[in-house]
Amino acid sequence: MKLLKSTLTQKAAMTMNHNSPDSTRRQFLTQQAPLATTVAAATLKAVHTQADEPQAKLVFGIVGCGGIMSLHVQGLVNRHDDVEIAWLCDVDDAQTERRSRFIRQEFQPQAPKRTRRYEEVIQDKNVDAIVIATPHHWHAPIALAAMREGKHVYIEKPISHVYNEGHAIIKAAKEYGCVVQQGSQMRNSPVTRKAEKLLKEGILGDIKVARAWTAETRSVSKPVADTAIPAGVDYDRWLGPAPKRSFNRQRFHSTWRMFQDYGNGEIGDDGIHDLDMAAWGLGVDRLPSQITARGSRMMLHGHASEYPDNMNVAYEYDDGRLLIYENYPFTAYGIHGFDNGNVFYGTEGYMIFSRRGAFSVFLGPKNKPGPTEGQEIRGSRGYAEHMHEFQTAIRKGTGTKANAQTAHYSCALVHLGEIAYRTQGRLDFDPSAEQFIGNDEANALLTKEYREPFGLT
Repeated sequence: MKLLKSTLTQKAAMTMNHNSPDSTRRQFLTQQAPLATTVAAATLKAVHTQADEPQAKLVFGIVGCGGIMSLHVQGLVNRHDDVEIAWLCDVDDAQTERRSRFIRQEFQPQAPKRTRRYEEVIQDKNVDAIVIATPHHWHAPIALAAMREGKHVYIEKPISHVYNEGHAIIKAAKEYGCVVQQGSQMRNSPVTRKAEKLLKEGILGDIKVARAWTAETRSVSKPVADTAIPAGVDYDRWLGPAPKRSFNRQRFHSTWRMFQDYGNGEIGDDGIHDLDMAAWGLGVDRLPSQITARGSRMMLHGHASEYPDNMNVAYEYDDGRLLIYENYPFTAYGIHGFDNGNVFYGTEGYMIFSRRGAFSVFLGPKNKPGPTEGQEIRGSRGYAEHMHEFQTAIRKGTGTKANAQTAHYSCALVHLGEIAYRTQGRLDFDPSAEQFIGNDEANALLTKEYREPFGLT
């Protein structure tokens, strides 16, 4: 997504402007994105150079070869990571063909094996780890099967399609001793590390409220008729645990996100990134005790999506802290100049933070400007560092920042918010029992039915 123009107040805009008065912070970040990629590559190169002994090459299986996986594969290739891509798995043969051609040309002489069946990948004794970037409804079934075979898993966000899948992934990671990394890349950005140091030093005082938003433009996608299954596609396996139905191109590549059977709407797509960083900034180590949600069709009338085009959710924790999520479909100007971002409100000041690779601090009653991320790391999104941490954890048995438990705390916000929206709007939740209080309808939505034979076991 392109970075959006800043809409900060004049005072904040002047504070956040690191170039000339005519340039905006958002434009500057756009210009700095290539630099941030170079910085990340240089940092990782230094890490590899300083290694005391040669590393064993890790063998990867790639499951789900569409959209976001192209970034992961390109990253592995462009950084010359010490891995072998042994398998490519996708139910659409055209996707695996494109990835295979790129890998052969740019990375390794031997073409990866190709399959429509992830079972072949996880049963290969030579494979160390699986990178999963399928639609959400397949994340947990594939990850759990992989861990039962002793494979480490990098799972694109969210790790779970429904709440209870998070528990299953946490349990499997412990039982089988597998590394789990959710694709919340900003957890490992140098921008996040610098901001985290300031927060831990108490620059904002006690942080009481965290705010997250997804504020972008969206357009109407009208329903379309079912058609024949395209050649080279196994649509029954694409559906997998979801209910069986005829092929519909909106229930396939990219636009599957609009439907509850496969995705989690905006809050579980882009929103999970921003909820995750809100949980990070607030220091979330538990589940909320009260959830209030509302949503509506504000402007995308006739849209095929089963989700609202705008949504607001408030999560209250038992210690009084508050986390707020907002989603709007008309805000080309973003919020505080960012299409995706956060604000952390403390007793001494606040921090505007964005996963676009920036932050600014304002202190005291007069909003005195404080530290920013700085030019040298501006625009860093953490993709390279996040994948590097996953590989290091496999080799050395160290931890990951987006491990199964941490990921579950963030994914739970998606699921609890959606359940509140679909039921009473305001729900009380028992964090210990992990059940809604006095609401059987809501508790039933913590899990789902799986079409055989594509369940979790």
